[in-house]
Amino acid sequence: MYRHSTFLAYIKQNQPKSILCVPLINQGQLVSIVYLENNRTAGAFTPERVEILKLLSGQAAISIQNAKLYTEVRQNETRLAQLNKAYERFVPRQFLQFLEKSSIVDVALGDQVQLEMSVLFSDIRDFTTLSETMTPEENFKFINSYLSRMEPAITENYGFIDKYIGDAIMALFSGEADNAVKAGIAMLQCLGEYNQHRVNSGYAPIQNGIGINTGSLMLGTVGGQNRMDGTVISDAVNLASRVEGLTKNYGLALLITEQTYSRLQRPGDYAIRQIDRVKVKGKSQLVTVYEVFDGDVPDIKAGKWATLEMFAAALSLYHQGHRSDAASLFADCLAVNPGDSVARIYFNRCQG
Repeated sequence: MYRHSTFLAYIKQNQPKSILCVPLINQGQLVSIVYLENNRTAGAFTPERVEILKLLSGQAAISIQNAKLYTEVRQNETRLAQLNKAYERFVPRQFLQFLEKSSIVDVALGDQVQLEMSVLFSDIRDFTTLSETMTPEENFKFINSYLSRMEPAITENYGFIDKYIGDAIMALFSGEADNAVKAGIAMLQCLGEYNQHRVNSGYAPIQNGIGINTGSLMLGTVGGQNRMDGTVISDAVNLASRVEGLTKNYGLALLITEQTYSRLQRPGDYAIRQIDRVKVKGKSQLVTVYEVFDGDVPDIKAGKWATLEMFAAALSLYHQGHRSDAASLFADCLAVNPGDSVARIYFNRCQG
């Protein structure tokens, strides 16, 4: 809008013969002002034309106001989309989908759904010892550097991260159990690349352990009215955590349960061998665990392939109580593959 002095200067310079100013009013509020001029005819704006202009101005005021409201709505929608995108970094989009919620604002305390899923736990070996050599800032940088490399291996295999627990990862897979196993293998491959980067930068390589179990669980929200969290609860989750812990005992990178193994669409696509039947905390029956060694370094992987049938025969003899014969076969496995930590554990057991 022109300032008063500017407007007068404009009139003096152009000397229009007819001028009309009509306010645009909607619901009693001034929206804008229509300014019209005619440089050829005096008295161009007759009362009849003014009435028509007032009618058109009323419609124009409504259109302008609607346009403003539409713009505000679009801006709010954009802002809401941005907020939802930001919340996805804290509450996974898949979590909302399973609860059949379109937005984080729709989630209520106690929302839950029962699903069959594969649960993956991953943890860095000896992280406490490692972290003691770093400052708090270095710890944060290291953890974020590590986790940022692990995340794509999970999301690219149709899983999502339920939570980070320090250096540990808990991920969920709702589709085939193969997705979880492929994610575990991909994580180990990413770790190999990350370790090469660490060595090149003068840092020691790290190791992690991964445990996977498949079963029925409850996915939902827990907490109080002012603070709640999305989580999954079931024995299947606890067992996945226990199996991850077993990787330390056997010196292995990736273990899966019988429940996961039995749900694989194509078990033959993987490098797998049965490891043990173990008693884990909270379970009355023995749990059968399998090693997936696709992610091992090439020489160890080749050695396990070469001794696969021999190892299976030795394990069968061990469980039948024929320890002397089992020890002989485990010794043969070690002769071919000295780096087989599990064969060495069983050989020592047979000697005990």
